Amino acid sequence: MKLHNERAAMEGLPYAQAHALQSQSDQPQWLIEGLWGEQAVGILGGQPKCCKSFMALDIAVSVASATPCLRRFGVGRSGPVLMFPAEDALDVVRQRLVGICAAAKVPFEQLAVYVITSPRLLLDVAEDRQRLRQTIQKVRPVLLILDPLIRMHSADENVSKDIAPILGYLRQLQREFHMAVLLVHHARKRSGQERPGQLLRGSSDLHGWGDSNLYLRRNGKELVLSIEHRAAPSGDDIPLSLVAQEGALALSIQGPIQRLPPQPPSPPPLADRVIAAMEEAEAPLSTSQLRKRCRIRTQSLCDTLGQLRDQGRIVRTHEGYEISRDDPVQIVSFPGTPLGTAGNGNGKQHQLNLPL
Repeated sequence: MKLHNERAAMEGLPYAQAHALQSQSDQPQWLIEGLWGEQAVGILGGQPKCCKSFMALDIAVSVASATPCLRRFGVGRSGPVLMFPAEDALDVVRQRLVGICAAAKVPFEQLAVYVITSPRLLLDVAEDRQRLRQTIQKVRPVLLILDPLIRMHSADENVSKDIAPILGYLRQLQREFHMAVLLVHHARKRSGQERPGQLLRGSSDLHGWGDSNLYLRRNGKELVLSIEHRAAPSGDDIPLSLVAQEGALALSIQGPIQRLPPQPPSPPPLADRVIAAMEEAEAPLSTSQLRKRCRIRTQSLCDTLGQLRDQGRIVRTHEGYEISRDDPVQIVSFPGTPLGTAGNGNGKQHQLNLPL
C-alpha cells in the first residue's frame, strides 16, 4: 500500500488540454426550468415558519414525477429523489407529500421519492458519510434533499474551516453521482436592504457554495420566493401562499409574475441520443466515438450503454456498439414509492432496506 501511494504521488494529478475538455451548451441546463440547475448544489433558505419544507417537498414531487413545480415551472430532468427530513416526523412528511401530489394530480403510489428513515445522519461523521454514499449508490437519485442542514452536523456554521469540509463533501457527491443537491437552511430576520443570500445563518461559504439558491420570506401575510443563480439570470420574486384544497395543503403561486426569459428546450434523454448516434452511423461505434458524438461524460455514457444492453436495445461486438436487430426485451420498471417501499412484481409491497 505504501509503494502504491508513493507511486500515485509521483504520477501527480490527472489533467487535460483545455480544448479536450467536454464542451457544454452556452445555455443553462435545468433540473427545474428557471428554479434549479440540472446538477446544481445550493440552499433553500428562509426564516422559521416560511414553508421551506413545503417548498422542498414540492420540488421533490416535481422532479420525481416530471410535473411542473408549483404547477408553473417545467422539469428539465426527472428521476428519483432521495431526501432526509431531520426535523419532521415521517407521518407528517407522508401527509405533506400526499397533499402536494393531489395538487399536482400525481399518483402518490407511483412517486419515486425515497425517504431516509434513519433517526440520525451527521455529515461530519465518517461512518454516516459512508452510509449516505452507499444509499445514493442504491437509489441513484437525480436530486438529494437534506432538511435542514443545522440538524446534520456538530460544526460551527460561523467558522469557515468547520463548515467548508461538509460543503466540500456534498460537492464531491454531486460530481461523483451527477446529481443536484438541495440543502434547507435557516436565515436571519431582515434588518435593512440585504440581499436574501446575505441573510443565511453562518459563514458566507454557505451562500458562495450554491449554484442555485432559493429564498423564502414573509411580506405581511404573503410568502415571497426569490431566485438566485451563479451562471444564469435570476427571475423575479414569486408571491406564494399555502393553500388548502379538499383537506390537502400545497404551495400555490398567487397573482401574476413576470415571465422568466424563454429557456431552450431540454436535450433529449441520454438513451435517445445514443440510439440516434448509432442509427446515423454506418458501422458499430466505440465508446470514444459515442462520447464525442453525444458529447456526454464517459461515466454517464457507460451507465446508459449498460441500461440499453440490459433492455436488449443494443449489442456489443468486437467492433463496438450497434443497435440490436432482434426484438428488444420489454423491461417493466416498477416506480419507487415513498418512505422506503417498492413493488416486488407480484402486486404486493416490500420494504426497501437502505443503509440509512
